Amino acid sequence: MSNATKAARFLAGLRIPEGRLAGRALRLAPFQRQFLRGAMARGVSIAALSVGRGNGKTALSGGLALGALLGAWDEQPRREVLIAARTRDQGRVAFDFVTGFAQSLSEDVQKELTIRRGSRLEVSFGDHMLRVISSDAKNALGSAPTFAILDERGHWPLDKGDDLEASVLSGLGKRGGAALLISTSAADDAHPFSQWLDHPPAGTYVQEHRPAPGLPADDLPSLLEANPGAVAGIGSTPEWLTAQAQRAISRGGSSLSTFRLFNRNERVAGETRGLLLTVDQWLGAEVIDLPPRDGRCVVGIDLGGSVSMSAAALYWPETGRLEALGCFPCSPSLADRGAADGVSGRYSEMQDRGELLTLGDKVVPAGAFIQAVMRRLDGASVSALVADRYRSAEFEEALAAAGVSAPVVYRGQGFRDGAEDVERFRSAVFDGRVSVAPSLLLRSAFADAVTISDPAGNAKLAKARSTGRIDAAAAAVLAVAEGARQRARPIRAARAPIWA
Repeated sequence: MSNATKAARFLAGLRIPEGRLAGRALRLAPFQRQFLRGAMARGVSIAALSVGRGNGKTALSGGLALGALLGAWDEQPRREVLIAARTRDQGRVAFDFVTGFAQSLSEDVQKELTIRRGSRLEVSFGDHMLRVISSDAKNALGSAPTFAILDERGHWPLDKGDDLEASVLSGLGKRGGAALLISTSAADDAHPFSQWLDHPPAGTYVQEHRPAPGLPADDLPSLLEANPGAVAGIGSTPEWLTAQAQRAISRGGSSLSTFRLFNRNERVAGETRGLLLTVDQWLGAEVIDLPPRDGRCVVGIDLGGSVSMSAAALYWPETGRLEALGCFPCSPSLADRGAADGVSGRYSEMQDRGELLTLGDKVVPAGAFIQAVMRRLDGASVSALVADRYRSAEFEEALAAAGVSAPVVYRGQGFRDGAEDVERFRSAVFDGRVSVAPSLLLRSAFADAVTISDPAGNAKLAKARSTGRIDAAAAAVLAVAEGARQRARPIRAARAPIWA
């Protein structure tokens, strides 16, 4: 009999300790059975499950932790089970499921259990021990777990979280232990939990229930994709999810971002106070039928270096049309860059969509990039080129090398110019004066674009993560803000000549 079958039989003998189904026998949903088979397959030592909030993740992990303690499928002597969490209170949720499930065991087994709820959360069963650890990686040093659960791994702090994960996983090899990483999605692709899902090493089973990005928050099929327990009677009902999605849409802001992160299991930042634009605000600017290229164009350019991306944004203030183009040097390859930046094959996909170029070897030649931008304009007249004042000398050299002559506007990236540009850009997007075709380049850039504020509340553009590429967003802010200034300037009518 396989370990998965033994575990499923053990769980079937438990009763739900709380909630609207309290007292009923525990029944696994199809997605839980699938995870159980994959996590306990031969040769698998680490299993990761990502699913929306309220789908029984913690209950499943609590039941498995109790089974591991009792030796339902592993009869090693002196078994050690760890429940690792961000905080003690968070770990207590899984611990309460363990103790709640224990009440459905026979009286003889219950008498052998010793539960401690003081400064330490522990359950002992003879020589076997289950305990909750949190925060400090030193709590896991010296342990040799036979089974470990890393609860809500996608929301552990990066520094202490990585240390705690390493401490727990390093101890598994001592006794051939197994670990489960169970969580809703992390906020971005660079988080270690996202890396487990996107780049699983050998001996790892991954099961992720995450819908495609960019869908409406109340789209029912994608809601059910992120919440497979809803159709199996676990947690939230489809009607409740739809109602909460519509409520989040009406409130917008942090309510909508939080709903997407926790209930739709999307990789978006749950905190929106520092975002340049929320996901839904930017998606509101995407259109299928772009307005024409009428009038003169404003070109915002953000020159990169050997590591960062060079990017340009083309904006027609009269119609609101916005286009964007990015560029990386050829070495290293886009695939290697994507792996280093934690975005997998996103850069290669951008290139396939015609949104990203590669020029030069180690550094993008600024002159050649500006020439590529001029070719993308296809003869459209330019009212201004907008660039970073800090790199004005390099920009003018690039213009000379490209043989381009056009009015240049330099803008600072500090709070003085940056705050004005950010507010003008936001206003243009909110007023519907920005229309752009669905662009993976811009979606990716705005996902990493945040703002930081000075004591007076002035906000300037910044990165959400060190490997984020916000260059296309920075170029778009420069172009749209200058376009807004041009529209606001009064048109001076020429006076008729007066003959003396």
